[in-house]
Amino acid sequence: MQAQTVSTETDNTDILAPQTPVEVDPSSSDAAIENRISDIMDATTWYSNVSVSVQEGVVFLDGIAETEARKEWARQLAAKTTGVVAVVNRMTVDDAVVWSFDPAINEIERLARQAVALMPLVVLAVLVLPLAWFAARLVSRMAKAALTTRIQSPFLRTVVARAIAFPVLLLGLYIVLQVAGLTQLAISLVGGAGVLGIVLGFAFRDIAENFLSSLILSVRRPFRRGDFVEVVGIAGTVRSMNTRSTIIASVEGNLIHVPNSIIFKSVIENFTSSPERRGEFTVGIGYDAIVAQAQDVIMKGLASHDAVLTDPAPMVLVDELGASTINIKTYFWFDGLEVSPIKLKSALLRMVKSDLTEAGISMPDEAREVIFPEGVNVQTQVEHVDGSTGSVAALPTPKPPPIEPDHTAGEDDLKSDLLPLETDEDQLEEDANDLLASR
Repeated sequence: MQAQTVSTETDNTDILAPQTPVEVDPSSSDAAIENRISDIMDATTWYSNVSVSVQEGVVFLDGIAETEARKEWARQLAAKTTGVVAVVNRMTVDDAVVWSFDPAINEIERLARQAVALMPLVVLAVLVLPLAWFAARLVSRMAKAALTTRIQSPFLRTVVARAIAFPVLLLGLYIVLQVAGLTQLAISLVGGAGVLGIVLGFAFRDIAENFLSSLILSVRRPFRRGDFVEVVGIAGTVRSMNTRSTIIASVEGNLIHVPNSIIFKSVIENFTSSPERRGEFTVGIGYDAIVAQAQDVIMKGLASHDAVLTDPAPMVLVDELGASTINIKTYFWFDGLEVSPIKLKSALLRMVKSDLTEAGISMPDEAREVIFPEGVNVQTQVEHVDGSTGSVAALPTPKPPPIEPDHTAGEDDLKSDLLPLETDEDQLEEDANDLLASR
């Protein structure tokens, strides 16, 4: 028969029920059973004022036990004694409070023994875990060096190298737990690492989304540091990119942090990825003008300007027949890396206005000016003293318009204003972890 163990929080001694029935002479009387049980209970010294009586095989137990477990032990002792039919346990438990430090001292001694037993495991953990950490770093460096020619993005290369080295550190931790006898915990740790990653992914969804977006952006490289881009209505020069956001310096000089997840899901317009950019402007001429002549004048002016590219060639097209003007739309190409689009447009509008005026092509206002194709004959009559009238007064000859320069002081030298803006480095702490930097 297997031994039964009864324990209590207030007593560290294991109380075992009798493993086999207590043998007495089968022909023994109630008195023999009574004497046998009484002798055993007295030998334990666990009880006080013990009184055992037996009548027709029924055992009656009286007295005081220190704990419930010892009271139960006495009942089991009587029940397993040969010849006993039933047990009536009338013993009481002594609930008196005993002022003693013995339980605390026993607990401290038990903890001390456990600490001494765990010392070899602590020494093993101190040795194995640092070795596993150094081994993981070595594997990470070797993987990073091996992936230099295969993965161009420094950020992606670092992530892949750390992913390769992580199982090495996890193996060291598994060995420590396995030697410590925590096999189930070790298996749960290895198996739960993926579950923990999923839980953290849901808990920090925005952070994880920005991190993954920065990973993909650093690989695809839709822009580089110093490019002038426009995304979600924000235009400026790309300053740097970290694992959370991309920093854009606007033309006003402000630093704008745009989350990488928004950039990844939005349309990105990169103005500096290709040097050739197209500009346009519209000019309205009068209905009395010859459109082909106006187109020729504008085309010659564009061809003479150094900032306008000849390939692709400019286009001068009729765009709309307005209320009082014929609108001509002009398309031209220029080097966006070197030339400012707004400055060039200003210079070309001045030049076209001067050329059209010099060619005698009118540019009427749509609201206030009316053009008479045949002209209006205005005569002024001068009455003399003798009553006769004089001849028509001649109108003064208009002066030719001044020749416009290629650029003015306001337009400077047409130099591009999309170049990277100089910004204090202390405002950009993320530069140390710039994912767009070449390393």
